Formats: sequence, C-alpha cells, structure tokens
Amino acid sequence: MRPRVTLVLAIVAILVGGAMLVPAASATLSGRGDTGGAGGGQQVPAPSPTAPAPPTLADAPVSVNFRGEFFSWALMDHATGTVTGASNMSQTSSTESMLKAWIVADYLRHFGDKKVPAEMQRNASLAIRLSDDDGANRVYRAAGGSYTAQPGGRLDPVIARAVRICGLTDTRPGNVASYKGWWSFTQMSPRDAVRLGNCIADGRAAGPKWTPWLLTEMSKVSGSVKDQQARSGGGRWGIIDGLPPAIKAQGPVSIKNGWTQLAYDGNWHVNCLAVTEKWSLAVMMRYPGAAGLSYGAKVCAGVATQLVTPQPGAALKVPQQPVGKL
Repeated sequence: MRPRVTLVLAIVAILVGGAMLVPAASATLSGRGDTGGAGGGQQVPAPSPTAPAPPTLADAPVSVNFRGEFFSWALMDHATGTVTGASNMSQTSSTESMLKAWIVADYLRHFGDKKVPAEMQRNASLAIRLSDDDGANRVYRAAGGSYTAQPGGRLDPVIARAVRICGLTDTRPGNVASYKGWWSFTQMSPRDAVRLGNCIADGRAAGPKWTPWLLTEMSKVSGSVKDQQARSGGGRWGIIDGLPPAIKAQGPVSIKNGWTQLAYDGNWHVNCLAVTEKWSLAVMMRYPGAAGLSYGAKVCAGVATQLVTPQPGAALKVPQQPVGKL
C-alpha cells in the first residue's frame, strides 16, 4: 500500500504545482507578471510607438489663386531623382537673378582644389547674398560668359555648361530682341531649375571643394522685398517663408531668387529656388507689375507650404486670399 500511496501523492503534487504555475505563466506573457516577491515573472515591455517621420516636402496638390501670364512649379526628390510639379513645368520663363547660383558655381568649379582670388570670391559672395548685379557680372566675365547673342541661336558658353553638366532639357537663349545676349533673360523651366538645384547640392556644379561654400552663401541670403534696389537687394523671401521651423531646423535651406519688372511686357518676372540635401523646389511666374514684388513672394511661400508633409499642423499658415488679388 505504501508505494501506491506514495505514487498517488506524487501525482497530486505535480498536478497541484502545475495548476499553480499556469496562472503565473499566463500573467507573465500578458505583461501583468508580479515582479515583486520570490518567484515573480518578468514583465514584457509594450512595443514602443514608431517615431513620426520628420516633415519634408513631397508632391501634393497645389492650389493658388494666381492671376498673371505664367505660373508653374516643380519639386525634385534628390534620393530618387523624381521630378513632380505643375502640368506645365516644362514651360519656360526668364531666369533673372536665379541664374546667379549657376554663374558662381561654374566659376568656382574651374578652380578645383585651388584658392579663388580674394576679390573674386568677394564678388561671388555679393552675387549670392545680396544678388548684386555688378558682382555677378564680374564673375560671369571671369567664367567666360558672353554678353552678345551667339551665332545660330546657341547658348552662351557658361549656360551651355549648365545644360551639359546638369542634364537640362528645356533651357534656351532668350528670344526677345532687346534682351538677346543677357544671361538674366535665359529661358528656363521649373523642372530644369530643380535639376540645377540638385546639381548644386550634389557637387557637380561647383565641385567638391567649393560646393559647401556656395551652399552656405545661399543659406545666408539677406534682404526682404522692401530692400530691393536698382542693382541689388538680397532676396530672402518666398519659399523660405513657407517652410515650418521643423524643416528649417533639419539643416541649411539654400536659396536664390530672381525678380525683375521688365519693360517689354510690363510684367514682374519672379522665380524662387530653394535647395536642401533632400529636395529642390522652384516656383516661376510672370504677372502684372501693379501687383508688386510681394505678390510673387507670397505665391512662392504658398506653394512651399502646401507641399509640406505631414501636412496637419506642420505647415505655416500663409494667407492665400491676398495672393490672388491684383
């Protein structure tokens, strides 16, 4: 009898012990284990929530109550090389001072790892930071630029290098008689403008040594729309005003705007270019001179704001209604 009793008691002990262990195991797996006291199970941590992606610019519908002759925009994702934008982003307008970014880059690239003469580096800085025409013209001449129309309607050598190096497809010389030979009247599309921006960002335009310098200068552009002078004026407005602090905090935003009210058509020709590591954005337009430069600045800011993603609560609220009033 004793062996049989012993066996029965052993079986009962196993069953009772197992019953006591099951709830503890169940509680541990469900994250409710008792970590205090002897024999307590370890708590399984809940999975941490995924951190939201930092805001950036991405393709999205853009609605601007624009009244003028021409309006278009384009955005390039530097990681993929994808260009998106308005349906007419291959149409062209005069570059005005936006092209100074390329003129300076083209000049700097020829120096490779060598130093640039101090006076010419100062002219390059003036051309970018203050959009100074005289400084830009000195750099343009030093880069081999021509102020006369090229035979056969060819591009000026400086601009032709932009087409070749940056893979531009729509850029061509201006065809208005009174502006032929002017680098500022070079015709460029928004999609070529963002290709140019990417070309500056990745170092092809200015070369590895001088690219950081150029991007830094472009990030230090100064001057509001009220600071416009006859041959300078900076140009820190437009796209930069439409970006939320969370984007600007990720790194420098390098910009170069162009703006002139031309006599031949009476229009403001306004262009905005902004470049970061991740993207390039260009907005180009022509509209009646009576609207003023501030109108174009608001249009550029409005486009940038609508492209911010994620959108809810991320973008600055740039007023859209005044943009359409001419």
